[in-house]
Amino acid sequence: MSTTKWAMDPTHSEVHFKVRHLMVSNVSGQFKNFNATVETDGDDMATAKVHFTADINSISTNNEQRDGHLKTGDFFDAENHPQLTFEGNRLEKVSGDHYKLHGALTMRGVTKDITLDAEYGGTMQDPWGNTRAGFSVNGKINRKDFGVSFSMVTETGGIALSDEVGISANAEFVKEKALQPA
Repeated sequence: MSTTKWAMDPTHSEVHFKVRHLMVSNVSGQFKNFNATVETDGDDMATAKVHFTADINSISTNNEQRDGHLKTGDFFDAENHPQLTFEGNRLEKVSGDHYKLHGALTMRGVTKDITLDAEYGGTMQDPWGNTRAGFSVNGKINRKDFGVSFSMVTETGGIALSDEVGISANAEFVKEKALQPA
């Protein structure tokens, strides 16, 4: 069976994260520069292999001072590790359009296997003749597993940041058209 390639549509895709702050609220952020591609056997999304990268310097939490701190060695260490990557190597069907996406996340030079929840939104033809597919992906990681161990204790003994980080992404992909023989 032939391999089908799918390119991410960045205007219809987003990648967000959130972390508990002072254990009473969530602080959220996003990566503004990222890319993903998918390869499938034919058009079978159940065979999807995902390659994702995010530019650490594109991080945005709507607070420049916090964004600057997140880029330092206390957190992402953008100078030495300018990208994070995810290589999704297996989709496991749970039920209906719900899957477990298994793969390897690399952040700060540390690679760990993770599993994310994925919902396949379907495939559709757009008005310009392109085939599009959509996914929503959610999950959680422990930041300390990737060497992000910065922590502060408040004056009252509370923890400033949780170790658990929530991840959510919505992605739309466009099927690359096969080259026609001349």
